[in-house]
Amino acid sequence: MRTGKQQVEPRTGRDDDPAPARVETIARAQATVAQVYLERCANAWRHYLDALAVAGEPLRQGTARAATPLDVWRDAGSYWLDFTQRSILFWDTLRQRGNNWLEHEKAGKPPLLDFEWEMIADARTFERPVNYALVRIVPPDGVTTDPERRPFVIIDPRAGHGPGIGGFKQDSQVGVALKAGHPVYFVIFFPEPMPGQTLADVSRAEAEFLRMVGERHPKTRRPVVIGNCQGGWASMLVGALEPDLVGPIVINGAPMSYWAGNDGENPMRYAGGMLGGTWPALLASDLGAGQFDGAHLVENFEYLNPANTYFDKYYTLFSKIDTEPERFLEFERWWGGFFLMGRDEIRWIVENLFVGNNLADGDAEWSEGRAFDLRAIQSPIIVFASLGDNITPPQQAFNWVADLYPTTEALKANGQVIVGLMHKSVGHLGIFVSGAVAKREHTQIVDLIEYIEHLPPGLYGMQVEEQKVDGSVRYDVLLTERRVEDLQVLQKYGRKDEMPFQAVEATSEMLASTYETVVHPAVSAVVTPTGAAVRRALHPQRAQRWAVSDLNPFLWPLKGMADMARANRAPRDNEGPMANMERWTAATTSASWDLYRDLRDATVENTFFRTYGPAGIGMAAEEPAGAPEARAVDVRDTRSVKEALSRIAEGDRTRAFVRTALLLMKAGTGRRRLSAMKRARELVGKDIGLVDMPAEAARGIIREQSYIVDYEPAKALSALPKLLRTSEDRRGLLDLLDRVEGRIEANGEQTALLAEIRRLLAADEAGSGDKREPITVKLMKDRTGGRPEAMTRTRGHRETRDTRRARPRT
Repeated sequence: MRTGKQQVEPRTGRDDDPAPARVETIARAQATVAQVYLERCANAWRHYLDALAVAGEPLRQGTARAATPLDVWRDAGSYWLDFTQRSILFWDTLRQRGNNWLEHEKAGKPPLLDFEWEMIADARTFERPVNYALVRIVPPDGVTTDPERRPFVIIDPRAGHGPGIGGFKQDSQVGVALKAGHPVYFVIFFPEPMPGQTLADVSRAEAEFLRMVGERHPKTRRPVVIGNCQGGWASMLVGALEPDLVGPIVINGAPMSYWAGNDGENPMRYAGGMLGGTWPALLASDLGAGQFDGAHLVENFEYLNPANTYFDKYYTLFSKIDTEPERFLEFERWWGGFFLMGRDEIRWIVENLFVGNNLADGDAEWSEGRAFDLRAIQSPIIVFASLGDNITPPQQAFNWVADLYPTTEALKANGQVIVGLMHKSVGHLGIFVSGAVAKREHTQIVDLIEYIEHLPPGLYGMQVEEQKVDGSVRYDVLLTERRVEDLQVLQKYGRKDEMPFQAVEATSEMLASTYETVVHPAVSAVVTPTGAAVRRALHPQRAQRWAVSDLNPFLWPLKGMADMARANRAPRDNEGPMANMERWTAATTSASWDLYRDLRDATVENTFFRTYGPAGIGMAAEEPAGAPEARAVDVRDTRSVKEALSRIAEGDRTRAFVRTALLLMKAGTGRRRLSAMKRARELVGKDIGLVDMPAEAARGIIREQSYIVDYEPAKALSALPKLLRTSEDRRGLLDLLDRVEGRIEANGEQTALLAEIRRLLAADEAGSGDKREPITVKLMKDRTGGRPEAMTRTRGHRETRDTRRARPRT
C-alpha cells in the first residue's frame, strides 16, 4: 500500500513521544494478523471436511447398486479393462504433447493464432529494434470486413508464453471483431528479445504500429486497442505515451494496481515480499546470460493452484480420454511455449509494477525523468475483470482508478470515460480464451465501442443482460453511472492491508543494490550463453514435455499400444461401484491439495504481515502529515471546467442538442441501455451532428456540455435558447423532442423537463420575456440543496509521490 493513501490510526499519548502509541498500534495489528491466520486455518479444515462428505455420497450410492458378488466381479472386470485402456491412451496423449512441443520449438514458436495472417511491420528492423511485429488478420471464408470501419489492434500478454491467446479459436476476440466487419490487427512477438531492448522501446514500437494502422485506414476513427493481461497495461502505456494515436482501450484481466487485493484471497501479491523484492529476478536473468526465462513466470502461475497443476487437469484428461485429448493438446501447445525477456525489461516490470506499484502513482519512468502519466489518456477505457480471477483480482484491475482520481468529480474534470465490466466466476485465462465469454461479453464490448465515445465523462458499470426471444438468446448492455467512491466495495478490509508493501519496496531497493554491487559482477562473469541454454532446457516446465516424447526410446511402443486400445475400446459402467470409488479417490486427492494450498497461503500471508507489518506502520507514522501540494482545491477551478462554464451562453445547434440530451439524462435514472442508444442514434443521430464529426471533436463538445450541465444545471437550462440563434434551429430541437418523446422511457422529471424546454423555446421565439423560475430548474436546485452539483472538494491533479503517500485515504 502507498501509505499516504491509507488512513493511519491516530496517535495517542504525548505529542512529543509517539513511540508508545506506535508500539500499541503494531501490537494490535499483529494480534489481528494472528486471529485472521487462525480463522483461515479453521476454514481450510472445514472446507476440506465438507469436500470429503460431498465426495463420499456417490460412493455410498454406487456400492448399494452392487446387489450380488457376481455384480461386483463383473463391474471390477469391466472397470480394470477400461482403466488399462485409459492409462495407455493417457500416456500416449502426453507423448503427443511432448512431440507437439518439440515441433513448435523447431518451427521457432510461431504465433498460435487460429487465423491466417500477413506481416505488416517487423520492429526488429526499427531504429530501436524490439522483438515485436504487427500482423494483419486475414478474414476467413464467409467473413467480410470493411476497410472504412474502425480497425481493432489486439496486444497479447508477454508474460512467459507466446502470442495468440486473443485469437486462439474462432470464437475469440479476433473472431468477434471480424464478424462485426472490423479490420483486425495483432501484435505478435518473437521468442528472444533484441539486445538491449527496454519496455520504453516496446511502447514506442507499439505506438508506431498504431500509426501505421491509422495510415492504412485514414477514413476511420482511431483504432481500438485491446490488451490482455500484461498486454492491458502495455496498452495503457501506449495510450499515455501517444494519446493522439489511440482510440478506445479495452483491458482484460490486466493488473494495474499491484498491491491491491483481499486478505485470504489473493496470495500472489505477497510473492515480491516473500522473495525479497527484485533481486531473484535479477539473479535468474544473470543465470540466463542476460535473459529471463518465461518458464519461471508460468511456474508462478501454476503455484497458485497446485490441485489443478499436479492432479485435476491430468485427471480430467484421464477420466474423459475419449473426448478430452484434442482440447488438452490445443491448450498445452500454447501453455508450453516459453518466451524470454531481457534483463532490463524484467527489472523494470518488477521494480515499477510488482514491487514498486508505480504505474498509478505516475512514477513509472520510461526515460530519465519522464514517467508514464495515465491521466494523459484521452480515449475511453473499458476494464473487464472477474471475481473468479486469482491472478488479476478485481481490486488490481480497478483500484488504479481511485488512485488516479480520488473523487468522481476529479475523474470527470479530466474528461475521462471509464466503463467497468465484472464477470462473476470465469478464471483468468477464461477472460481471453472462453468461447462463451467471447460470444457474450466480448461481442457486447465490440458493439458498445461504436457508442462509448459519445458518453459524457464519468465512471460506468456495464452489465450484459440476457433475453430469450422466440427461442433465441439476445443480449443487451446496461450502463449504470457509478461513483469512484463506490470502488471501496471491492475491499473487504479497506486498503490498510496495503501498508506493509511500502516496506517491501524499501527492502527490495536495498537488497537489489547489494546484489548489483556484490553478486552481479561475479555471476555474469562465469555464466556463458551455452550454460544458460542448458539450464533452460532442464527447467521442469520443459523437461516434463521433452522427457515424455519420442525422444524417449522407452516410449516408442506406446503409439502402437494406443492404436490397439482405441480399436478395442470397452468403456466401463460409469455408475458402478468401481467408477464411484475412482471419483471418490479423485475428489479426495483434489481436496487434499486444496487443503495444502489454503494452509500454505495462510502461512505465507501470516509471515508476510508479521515480517513487514511493523515496518510499514512505522514508515507511515514517520511521514509528514501533509504538504502544500496536498491542499484541497475546487474542481471547478480546473482549466477545462472553468473554460466550459465561461461559455454557458455560447454555442451552436449541435451544442444545444447535446446539452438538451445531457439535461434529460441528468433527470433520469443514471442508466443507459445500448439498445436505447441505438434507437436514439437512428432517430436523431444525424440531426445532432456528432455521428459524422471526428471523434475527438465530438468528445470535446460532449465533455464541455457535461461540465456545464453537472456544475450549473439551472443556468444550462435557462441559457439553452441562446444557443439556438434562428427560428429554424429552435424548430429543429422541438421537432427532435417530438420524435424522441414516446420512443423512449421517460420518468416524471424527464417529462416535466421536456415541457419546460418547450416553454422556454416558445417564450424565446415569442419574445415574451417570461422571467419566472422554471419548475424544473427549481427541482434541480432542490435536489442539490441550492448548491451547484458536484462541487465536492478534491485533491489537485499533480502531486509529488511523497505527498500522495502522506495524504489520508478518502
